[in-house]
Formats: sequence, structure tokens, C-alpha cells
Amino acid sequence: MLSVVRVHLPSDIPIVGCELTPYVLLRRPDKNVTTDDVPESAPLDGHFLRYKWYRIQSDRKVAICSVHPSEQATLQCLGCVKAKIPVAKSYHCTPKCFSDAWQHHRVLHDRAASAINENGNEEEELYGRFNSSGSGVINASLSGSASSASLTNGSTPLYPAAVTQRSGETWFEVGHSKTYTPSADDIGHVLKFECAVVDAESKHHVGHTNTLLTSRVIPAPSPTPRRLIPVSGLDAMAPLDSDGRIASSGTFTVLSYNILSDVYATNDTYSYCPSWALSWPYRRQNLLREIVGYRADIVCLQEVQSDHYEEFFAPELDKHGYQALYKRKTNEVYNGNAHTIDGCATFFRRDRFSHVKKYEVEFNKAAQSLTDALVPNAQRKTALNRLVKDNVALIVVLEAKFSNQGADNPGKRQLLCVANTHINVHQDLKDVKLWQVLTLLKGLEKIAASADIPMLVCGDFNSVPGSAPHSLLAMGKVDQLHPDLVVDPLGILRPHSKLTHQLPLVSAYSPFARVGAGLGSDLQRRRMDATTNEPLFTNCTRDFIGTLDYIFYTADSLTVESLLELLDEESLRKDTALPSPEWSSDHIALLAEFRCKPRPRR
Repeated sequence: MLSVVRVHLPSDIPIVGCELTPYVLLRRPDKNVTTDDVPESAPLDGHFLRYKWYRIQSDRKVAICSVHPSEQATLQCLGCVKAKIPVAKSYHCTPKCFSDAWQHHRVLHDRAASAINENGNEEEELYGRFNSSGSGVINASLSGSASSASLTNGSTPLYPAAVTQRSGETWFEVGHSKTYTPSADDIGHVLKFECAVVDAESKHHVGHTNTLLTSRVIPAPSPTPRRLIPVSGLDAMAPLDSDGRIASSGTFTVLSYNILSDVYATNDTYSYCPSWALSWPYRRQNLLREIVGYRADIVCLQEVQSDHYEEFFAPELDKHGYQALYKRKTNEVYNGNAHTIDGCATFFRRDRFSHVKKYEVEFNKAAQSLTDALVPNAQRKTALNRLVKDNVALIVVLEAKFSNQGADNPGKRQLLCVANTHINVHQDLKDVKLWQVLTLLKGLEKIAASADIPMLVCGDFNSVPGSAPHSLLAMGKVDQLHPDLVVDPLGILRPHSKLTHQLPLVSAYSPFARVGAGLGSDLQRRRMDATTNEPLFTNCTRDFIGTLDYIFYTADSLTVESLLELLDEESLRKDTALPSPEWSSDHIALLAEFRCKPRPRR
């Protein structure tokens, strides 16, 4: 007979908006063990599995710490209450928690005061698109109908009111499918999951009913929104329109973001991040909320696992109007599950751009061609072992559906070339990093030679400012005395005079380093490296802090209008690094707004 061997949850802490899928291990009638579901529509040997979820509400009200959401709050900031800041932001678990968070917390007070002075709409201004629906007072006295009306877990949206009462506790049935997504009504409450084998004919339970209890549901942490700051001479913070862009028809925004592949997001590597915040069900929702909130016209993501692209990001971003393109890394080196190989994904808004052409760059193929041409037969195996690293680039040519060419060029097509790449990570392979960047740039030069087209080069280059790959991108060449050139055991970088390109590339974030870039630039300038004109960091872990990610653009055809503000270490809080409950990658997103320069008539 069908029986349940084991039931458990991958994460004990449920979060609002993050799907809970229990692991259910079954023993089939033939004694084989499986995790396959047995629904009522397809019973096995006359039996199927029935699932139920309950919210357990007690008479005791519980508030959640805004800094450590797995902890109950013991104190509340009255300043937040007076300023009408969402009440969930006002709770703290200990006096030390409140003291440590004060420098970050006071920003909420300052912005609330500023927003009231400007337009009296502090809630929308403060929390905008990142505000969690779980930001509210925890109320344990909700009626059954009120607390379940918004739920859609299972085939029907509404569930019975109280089904059981014991010792001051009330159980509300909130779901009857295997998975359940906690809502704001669940915050502060324990959930109960039941799994039972049911006789298909009598509909009665057979044998023991397996149950498990979660810890209290917590709201999804929401960081303070990052603002777009004009750098083109405007004198105020740029307001976002309903589409998330600065209100200007001739501009477009580009996002570049290494989202941290789930296969790399291990507890061993990121021991400082709570395990529930590292779990993929949590991170994917948090990443999606962040990415969608930026409302970029073009989105370049790195470290996107192929299964996550197909099953999550492509369909979810399609709902928000994005068309998707993807290039998976090659797998000569990687020997794990093929579905977990990551790659580069580029998305663009269908109402803003149309797809013209796609180029895929596989550095492994280029390595094979290089060794065949330059390396003696006896050394080719050694050379390939060094050069073949599975990295790729995705190049997309788009056509804009908007125009800023004016009457001088009516009907002229506005094309745009966007490169998205993830360069090799190993720090001892400086020659391989530089060769990969050079290979990409030479490919882009060929495209530039065949068409008059603005270009963007985005990605995680795993190269700090001032390194040889960065110098090649930013300066168009590498000094022949650069220390990185010492590492070249295969001679692939010689002669050094070939380490050049003709694309007029400029780093998009360099305007933040200039004096007088606009309101807010002083703060952003302090977050820049004055010697390299790059952010102080785009990657921040306990072991490393520095800049690895860039957006480069061709300065003869594009201008930067505004930039997404940078984070500082203080905004990441003193007691953590990335990833964290608020930010679900070890990298930060970069976003720039561009305008195409009018082309001269010919």
C-alpha cells in the first residue's frame, strides 16, 4: 500500500510571497521509494495523497524585528509611528539591534520628513516599488473570512473559517495543495502542513497523518529603494514615471546584474547569510521583485542557471513585457548537472525594442582556433587546459521602437548592439581574462565595421579597475609594462601591441566621479574611486570587496542621462555583507539611462 516515509521543509522559516514546497518521500506498493506526487486525479493502487495547510492563530500578538526578521520584536521606534512610516519598519528585537541599525534607520525618518515637505505622500515616496505587502500591524484577531479572502493556494480561493480550537489556538485552513505561498495575513503565525494517504473510493484517511509545523511567518525584507540620479546637468533627483523611467521618450535604461547562481550560493561560502535567505525559493522572488522594480528597458543578467531561466525568469519576466534571449555556458569543464550550468540572459521590453540579430560567443571555440593556429602540437593539451573555461558572451542587436532623431532623420532606423558577458573568475589566469575580453571586443569591432550602431558592453568581468582587462575596455589599450602581462605562459598576449581596440568605450558610472554632475553627486562621488572613476565596489562579501561589474558604452553615439545610485557599506549594515536578506546576490545591480546622439546627415 502507498505510505509516506518522510515529510520535511527545505527551510523552516516561511516568508511572505515565497512558495513553500515540502519534500514528501513515499513508499509505493512495490516497495520502491519515490518523491513523485500521487494526486487524486491519478491514484496509485486505489490511493492518493491529500494535502492541507493551516494557519495557527493564538490570542497572543507577535511583532517581528525589522532588522532580524526571524526574531520577535521587543521595542518599537515611536519616531516611525509619528512619521507614519510603515509600522513593520519600527520594530526591533533588542536595544543593541536598534542602536546598531540607527544610522541606517534614521534615513527612513529623514526621507519621511522630506517627502512630507515635498508632496505629503511619504509612503509612496519612501517605499515605492520595493514595499512589501507584509508591512503592517500584526493582528491576531482577524476573522476567518477576512484573513483568507485573498488566498489562492489550491484550486479554490476561499476556505472554511476556524476548523479547530485548542488551548487558545485557532486553526484556519488556508490551502489544500502541496505548495503554499504565505500571504501578509500569515505574518507572525505558525503554519501547519498535513499530508495523508486517502482511499480513492471511500475518501477516508488511511494510516498515520504526517504533519509538520513551521516557525512564524516573516515579512519579506525590503531594502530602501535606490534612486536614479541625473548626471546630464539636471538639478534635481529624477522622478520615475509610471513605467519606471525618467519621463523622456528618447531615452532608454540598461541594467546589468550578476544574480548569484543557486549552485554557488552555499552555506559554506556565505555562512554569514541566514540559510532561509540563501534558499532559492526566497532568493528568486526577492531577485524578481528587485529586477522588475527597476523597470529597465534592457536587462543583462549573469549567472542565470539554465533551469531557472526556462522555468522562472523567462516566463515571469514575459508577464512584465520582456522578450528573453539566453546563452548557456559550454560544459567542457563543468561536470555537474547540465540543468544547473549558468549563463547570460538578456531581456528587453517588447514595447520599446524589437529583436534584429543574435550572436553567441563561445570562448572555448576561440581557444581551440587559437591553439590550432599558434601552439605547437606537443603543447596544445596544456594550452587548452588553461584556455578552456566555459565562459560565454551573448551579443544582441535590437531596433528601437522610439526615436530621438527629430525631423532631421525621419524614419531612420535606430539600432543598438548590447553585449552581455561573464569573464572567467580565476585570479591566477590573468592572461585568460584579458584574452577573453580582447576576443569579445574584436568581435564587436567587426559588428561596428558593418553598421553604424551604438554599443553597450555589460557584465561581470571579474576584473578590478586598473587591471589589464579594465584598461583594455576603458582606455582602448594595455600599457606594455602593465604587471598583468607578466602572466602569459602560452604567449597568447604577444606581441603586446595587438592589445588594442578602436571602440570609443567609456564606463557608464564615470560621471559620478566628475565635479558638478548634479544633485546627489557628492554622496555618489564618495562611493567612487577617484583614481579609476569606477565604483568602490560592486561585489561585497566577507572575503572580498571591490568592483567587478561594468556597463561600457560607445561615447560617440550615446550619452549618459542618469545612473542608479550606488550602495555604501553602511547601507548594507555593519553586521553583514552580500548576499543578505535584503539583497539576494553578492553583487549589486548597475543601471544607466542613455540617450542616442543625433547622427549627422550624410
